[in-house]
Amino acid sequence: MHTMTTDARRPTRVWDLPTRLFHWVLAGCVFGSVVSAKIGGNAMEWHLRLGYAVFTLLAFRLLWGLMGGHWSRFASFAYAPSAVLRYLRGQSRRDEHHDLGHSPLGALSVFGLLALLAVQVASGLVADDEIATTGPLAPLVSARTTSLATAWHHGWGQGLVIALALLHVAAIAVHVRRGRDLVRPMIVGDKALPPGVPHAADHASARAVAALLFALCAAGVAWVVRLGG
Repeated sequence: MHTMTTDARRPTRVWDLPTRLFHWVLAGCVFGSVVSAKIGGNAMEWHLRLGYAVFTLLAFRLLWGLMGGHWSRFASFAYAPSAVLRYLRGQSRRDEHHDLGHSPLGALSVFGLLALLAVQVASGLVADDEIATTGPLAPLVSARTTSLATAWHHGWGQGLVIALALLHVAAIAVHVRRGRDLVRPMIVGDKALPPGVPHAADHASARAVAALLFALCAAGVAWVVRLGG
């Protein structure tokens, strides 16, 4: 039998609104954070604010990875090594839907970038450039910890964030050139898919839960930041 034609496909929600907002706001905050760090001076106030925003977004994504829409949940793209090998060999099973949400390689990129940003945020909270900018939690740790965190935050940490972000953009460009548009679905939320493919819940109540979770994360970050005061 022939494979299902494009006519049989229909718009299916893959990325819920909270996930899409998280993605684009995080990208903007990371970009602004890097730029403000390069500018220095008064821009460091914005660097701190953007760092707190990234902290809030990461905390939200951790929760949303457990409670969000189907393709946003970590369970949907936490692949076993065997699944990764099948994907690399071009032998993915149809029920694995590696071409819908995050592919195995895309999942590794996502987890790696989220982990790196978490380390970068943690190091920034206790860093001290000994000029004008000090992380809010620096008074709570030893001078050696502050020194190590500062060296990482301004050195390897920043460099790796930039490198992974550029690699992420390059991978998207490659997929687009091969006819797989990853950008539009992350804007509108839908992909044209055959009937029966799992869709992401993206109704008003789910969005309300996401808003509540984000507010709680923001309050939690504000509390953490004040601990060093």
